[in-house]
Amino acid sequence: MTKPRIGLAGIVLESNRLAPVATEDDFRDMVYLEGEEILKRARASVSVLPKEMSAFVQAMDATGGWQPVPLLLTACPPWGPIDQAFFDRCLDRIDDMIDAAGPLDGVYLCNHGAMVATGDHDPDGTLFRRLRDKLGDDAGLFVTLDLHANISPAMVDAAHGIIGYRTNPHVDQWSRGEEAAFAMRLYLAGMRPQCVLVRLPLTPSSVTLLTETGPYAEMIQYGERRRQELADEILNVSVFGGFVFSDTPENGVATVVTAREHKGAAIQLANEIAAFGWAHRERYRRNLTSIGAAVELARANAEDPNRAAVIFSDAGDNPGGGGEGRTTWLLSALSQDQAKGVYFGSFFDPTLAKIAHHAGVGAAIEATFNSDFESEFSKPFSAPARVLALHDGEIVGRLGIFAGRSLELGLCAALEIGGPDGIKVVVISRRHQTADPMFFEMFGFDIADARTICVKSRGHFRAGFRPWFGPEQVYEVDTAGLTAPVLDRFNWQYLPRPVFPLDDNAEWSPAES
Repeated sequence: MTKPRIGLAGIVLESNRLAPVATEDDFRDMVYLEGEEILKRARASVSVLPKEMSAFVQAMDATGGWQPVPLLLTACPPWGPIDQAFFDRCLDRIDDMIDAAGPLDGVYLCNHGAMVATGDHDPDGTLFRRLRDKLGDDAGLFVTLDLHANISPAMVDAAHGIIGYRTNPHVDQWSRGEEAAFAMRLYLAGMRPQCVLVRLPLTPSSVTLLTETGPYAEMIQYGERRRQELADEILNVSVFGGFVFSDTPENGVATVVTAREHKGAAIQLANEIAAFGWAHRERYRRNLTSIGAAVELARANAEDPNRAAVIFSDAGDNPGGGGEGRTTWLLSALSQDQAKGVYFGSFFDPTLAKIAHHAGVGAAIEATFNSDFESEFSKPFSAPARVLALHDGEIVGRLGIFAGRSLELGLCAALEIGGPDGIKVVVISRRHQTADPMFFEMFGFDIADARTICVKSRGHFRAGFRPWFGPEQVYEVDTAGLTAPVLDRFNWQYLPRPVFPLDDNAEWSPAES
C-alpha cells in the first residue's frame, strides 16, 4: 500500500499592527527551516520548533506509515505586520517545493493565525487559499492555530479542519498537534470534515482571555462539553478569542466547529456557543492595578516578610503580544521608590547587555536602559548598577509555554539596582516574554527569595510561575505600551465597528443555517 504523502509547513506570527514591521531577518533570527531540517528538529527531544509541529510529526510516526514532505517552516516572536515581500517569497517557495515534490495527499499547516502583512489584512487566509488552489480539492488541509487567532472566512473555506489551542496560558500545543495528526488519519481513511465559522462583534483585551476561570474559560468549556455530547457528528470545537492588536476586519471572538461530514449540526452548535459567549460579554471588562498602587504593594511586601510574595505583569509591554520589551514605566517607578526584594525580567536591550559583558561580573556601571532607542513608550532611564552575573542566553524552558523548548536569548546580564537587597534586573538581547522561571534561574536566582517579581508578559507567566504564585498573588499593572489592555486609548483603523467593549451599541444575531 502506498504511504500517504503529507506536506509540513507554517508561517508563524502574531502581528501587533502598532509594532515595527517583522522582517525576514526577524524570522531567520528565530526559526527559518526548509526540507529535511524540519523533520530532524521535529523528531528531536528538545527543539526550537513550535511544539505542535513536533507533536504532529511524532503522532504520525506512531500511528502508521507515511511519507513526510517537509516544505518550509518559519516563525518570529510576536511583532508587527510581516513584510509583504518576504511573505510573498515564502508563498512562492512553498509552491515551488510542492511542485518539486509531486502530488500530496495532505498538508499540515502550523500557523499562529493572527498575522497581518504590510499589504494584506489576512495573510493567513491568503496562505490557506494558496495551498488549497495548489493541492486541489482532494488533498486534506489541517491546521493548528493559537487561540488568539483572528479567523477569516477564507481560512475556514480552505481547510478541512482548524484546531485551536484550548488553554491560555498555552500548555496544550502538544495535544493539539496530536489532534491534527489524528484528524489527518481520519481524512486519509475517508472522512471528509467541513468547518463553519460564527464570529461575534466582541474584541476583548487579552487579559480577559484566560482559560482557568472567567467568561472565556466558560465559553471554551461549554463548547467542549457540547462537542462530547455530539461526538458522532462533531469532530472539533475551537473558540478563538482573537488578538485585538492585529486591528483587522476579521477581528472578533470566533467559534469554529468542524463537522465530521455535514455542516448542519456544526452551524447550529456554533450559533449556540456564540450565543452563550455573547450573553456574558459584560464580563470581558477588566480593572487593572495602577503603577502607584503596585509600588506601594511592593514596598509593603518588602517591609513585612509575613505577607505573601506577589508577581506583577507589566501588561502594557508584553513581548508575547508585540510589545517592545523595553518600556521603563514600572522599572523607573520602583527604582525611584528604592524598592527592595524585587526581581525584574526581562528588559530587551542588546547594547546594555554588551556593556555589562564588557564590564564583567562585579563591575559598577551607569546602566542606561534604551540608550540607543527611544519611542513614544520606550523612554531612556538610567541608574547606578552592579553587574551580578552574565549568561550566553542559551536555555531550555522549564515550566509553562516554554517547557522543554530551547530558547536563544543572546547575551544576557543580571544587574543590581539599589544595593544588594534592591532590584535585580535581567537584560536580554533577543526579545521574548518572561514566561518561564529560567529567565531568572539561569543566573542562579531562586524565585522563592523574591518578595516581588515583575515580568514583561501578559498571561503566559501564570503557568511558568504557578508553583510560587496563585491567582490571588497576580497583579496586572496598567503600564503604557503597545499591548496596554485599555483599548479605548488606541486609534483603531480596521476593526469591524461597532464592536464590544469599544462600542456599547454592538449587536449580534445568529448565522443562518
